[in-house]
Order: sequence, then structure tokens, then C-alpha cells
Amino acid sequence: MNPYFGKNFWQVLVLFFQRMGELITGRIGLPELASDEVQILVLMLVACASALIGTFLVLKKMTMLANSLSHTILLGIVVAYLILSPFISSTEVHGHVISIKVMLIAALSTGVITTLLTQLLTTLLKLQEDASTGLVFTTLFALGVVLVTVFTRNTHIGIEAIMGNVDALHVHDIVLIFWIALIDFIVIALFFKEFKLTTFDAPFADAQGFSSPFFSYLLMVLTSATVIGAFRAVGVLLVLAFLVGPALTARLFSNRLKTVILLAIAIGAGASLVSVALARHLLTIYHLPVSTSGLVTTILGVIYFLGLLTPRRIPGKL
Repeated sequence: MNPYFGKNFWQVLVLFFQRMGELITGRIGLPELASDEVQILVLMLVACASALIGTFLVLKKMTMLANSLSHTILLGIVVAYLILSPFISSTEVHGHVISIKVMLIAALSTGVITTLLTQLLTTLLKLQEDASTGLVFTTLFALGVVLVTVFTRNTHIGIEAIMGNVDALHVHDIVLIFWIALIDFIVIALFFKEFKLTTFDAPFADAQGFSSPFFSYLLMVLTSATVIGAFRAVGVLLVLAFLVGPALTARLFSNRLKTVILLAIAIGAGASLVSVALARHLLTIYHLPVSTSGLVTTILGVIYFLGLLTPRRIPGKL
């Protein structure tokens, strides 16, 4: 039985920290985690991975391209499903029977195609970057939606990929997003100087031998991997809030890059914890089931607007 049944907001928080202490000390194992704990841990890890990538997306003014990726990755997921569906038995026809490795490859491929098409329209047809981005992502996303509605109407792939479903999360989702977050951290840590230089002074970085386009593409690859790791929890649409919201809010309070990243992680992780606890509270007290992914996105927006009312940023340089 789920130990969080019948608990209110504060009781959920207290019980969560108690059980996390038991998990750390080995008194309970990962397979014994309750559904609420799996949701919290997955959303927290999504927040950590998204903050690492999202901070650079915001500072490089590439959030529109990230929005494009978060939408067009749906096409890659659906195409992977359609290719593999003949090899899936009729009793297993649902989205998550597809190997996550296949989905990652499909998502990364779609992300690269999206970026290349956007750059192609910008350089060859001389379209403005925002116009080419909007044209590419709406076209590819619409194609993905058409394929979902035509070929996967009897599966869960459309619902889970677009809206997410935290109630369907399992322990293996924690493992997946943990590895993605770890890869994001390792890449950002190894190339922190290069990412910082290409973000704030691309011409100087190119003059020093650091290729700005290469690190932009690398950032897009990391973004694609992060989105595919988050889609079962928050979908390919709401993940944009994790990529942008915490970084924008953190930027209100600091001008130091490392501080902004740490604040973004804290804001995203805190919003994730509060959202699951609040969702349980609303269900327990008011018998009101709400979308946890929608709730965490709303809370991230509220935090940002509250941040606008606070004093000016902490002094310092990025």
C-alpha cells in the first residue's frame, strides 16, 4: 500500500524526507519506493538535467530552438514506433515497449534534422532565425501529430509523449533520467569554459579555436536527450518549462553563471517536490485529481512572477 495515501501537504513532505533517509541508509531499496517518491525523484532529476542545459539555452537566446526540439522530437518517437510496430505483439501495443535506446536515437536524429533545417532556411533562404524556427517546428510537429492520430490511436504513445503521465512512472525511469542528468553534468563540466566562452563571446571563441557551431550542436544534442528522458513524466510540451523557467528565475537573482545554474537546479527541484505534495494534498483533502506535470509547470511560472517582485539581482559578473 502507498504510504502517502490520505496524507496532506506537510505530512507528504515529512514522510518523503524520512523515507529518503531510509533509502540512503539502505533500510529500503529502490524497488520499494512508493509511486509518489518515484514521481518526485524523476521530476527532480528532470529539473536538474534541464537546468544544466536550459541555463545556456536562455543565455544563448536559443529557447525558441529548444521549443522547436521539444515539439519535433514527437515525430522521431512516432516514426520509431511505426518502424518497430510490426515486430510488437498485439498484446504489447503501447508506447513504452520500444527500447529507450531506439527512442534516444530517434530523438537525437530528429533534433539534428530540426537544427539543420532551421540553419538551412536561415542561411540559404535568408529567413530570420525565429521565422525559420517557427516554420520548421510547426511543420514537423504537425506531421508528428498527424502520424499519432492516424497510426497510434489505440496506443498511449500520443498521450504520454505530448502530456506526460507521472502515474505511469517506474523505478527504471529514475535510472534513465539519472544517467541522462549525469551525462549532461559530465559534458557541461568538461567543456564549461568552452560553453561559457561561446555563449558570451562567440567571435572571440572562434578566434581562439573553439567552434561556436560545434558547441551549439552539442547543446542541441544534450537538449534532445534531456527531452526524451523527460517525456514520460511531463511530455514533449511541458518540458520546455523545465528548460526555461528555472533558468529565467535564477537569472533574476544572480549574474554569476555557476550561481545561476545552482539556483535553477534548486528552483526546479523544489517546484517538483512541492507539486507532487500539493497534488497529493488536493486529492486527499478535496478529492480533486490534478495533473502533476501541469501543476509543476504552473508553479514554475508563479515562482518566476514572484521573482519579478523581489529586489534587484545580486551584483557580480557572469
